[in-house]
Amino acid sequence: MLTKYKFDMRSVFRRLVICVGITLYFFTSAFSQDFQFLDRQKRQSIHFKSIKNLIIIPIYINNKGPYDFLLDTGVGPMIITEPSIIDSLDFAKMRKIKVTGLGIETVEAFVSQNITARINRAQMDHVPTAILKEDLFNLSGHLGTKIYGLIGYSFFNSFIVDVRYSENRIIFSNPDIPIKYKGNKIPIVIENLKPYVYAEVEVPDSGKISAKFLMDTGASHALSMEMYNGDKFPLPYTKIKANLGMSLSGQIKGFLGRIKEFSIGHFEFNDVISGFPDYAVISQKVDLKNRNGNLGAELLRRFNIQFNYGEGFIYVRPNSYFKNPFEHDMVGMVVYLDQQEYKRFLIGEIDENSPAEKSGLCPDDEIIGVNFRPIDVYSLNELSELFKSNSTKSIILEIYRDNKTFFRVIHLERRI
Repeated sequence: MLTKYKFDMRSVFRRLVICVGITLYFFTSAFSQDFQFLDRQKRQSIHFKSIKNLIIIPIYINNKGPYDFLLDTGVGPMIITEPSIIDSLDFAKMRKIKVTGLGIETVEAFVSQNITARINRAQMDHVPTAILKEDLFNLSGHLGTKIYGLIGYSFFNSFIVDVRYSENRIIFSNPDIPIKYKGNKIPIVIENLKPYVYAEVEVPDSGKISAKFLMDTGASHALSMEMYNGDKFPLPYTKIKANLGMSLSGQIKGFLGRIKEFSIGHFEFNDVISGFPDYAVISQKVDLKNRNGNLGAELLRRFNIQFNYGEGFIYVRPNSYFKNPFEHDMVGMVVYLDQQEYKRFLIGEIDENSPAEKSGLCPDDEIIGVNFRPIDVYSLNELSELFKSNSTKSIILEIYRDNKTFFRVIHLERRI
């Protein structure tokens, strides 16, 4: 899963792919400290908000909050995207690091090891933290709720973490207490503070191969296939052009298609929606030498997952989402929440030859009603689900453009 840098929301991730790579050489020793329970408890449970497949949890920062953070296995140190939550920041006296990732150019962040984070009754002092001067990800605009940062490795490495997607609940336990594991055990490897897993994937004209994936709870897609044998991943026969994101220097183009067969552990999936980003572009932004792709939350959420970073494995067990079909956006456009004026829904980028383009919609159009109901009754998450609900449906949008109001009928289309 991009910023308020002098350009509009057409420049955000199309699929909320968040692949943050941070220069970490001076963080290494700091990770010897973990989250600890403040009392004698050994296990706790918290509920999370699920928005576009992503996990949003409340965190107290320096005893203030709670603030909503994205729980993201794809990040190492904690990242604060809203620096106003921290008092007395003096950027001039803070060490700078480089933040890079798919969809953004290299930008500066600032290092702090004087941040205390608390999740329920578990606290960690001196959390290695990267603080951004501006929200590069614009997660708040995409998710329709204020997001203050991302947290990953420091939490997962401190506990046995049981993510129950079907219940919107996380149970985290001290590693030294007995744990009842359920489901299928799958090895993982932790590299650069992130978890990787091997799975089998069907490659056009080559059959099934074993591929290495970053497990990324901070990516809302199912799969992103990025590299095969040191080059681009072969495209499926049926595909559509798609704008998968944009960097400060231009769009990241690619394709959407379906992977015929994908299996992890004992579990097999068919016709999995996958992105195929332009290898020539992303290979300059993300180190692809040690992975084939990215395994995101649209697939991960079909399991309840127990993470054990310390011993290098997960347990997965299918939940109520397991048999849901994989579908994509049947409208072909991005809708985001304007950060300047809350509850103002604007249209961002529009796919070529999509139902949205065919209906005459344009970037920067404002949606003020859906199916003759005011837009205020919808959340961004509800709109996202509506846009991929059924290819036999039509949706009526009330649009505001150039001081005029009009209606457009969009016929949902299953394009792949």
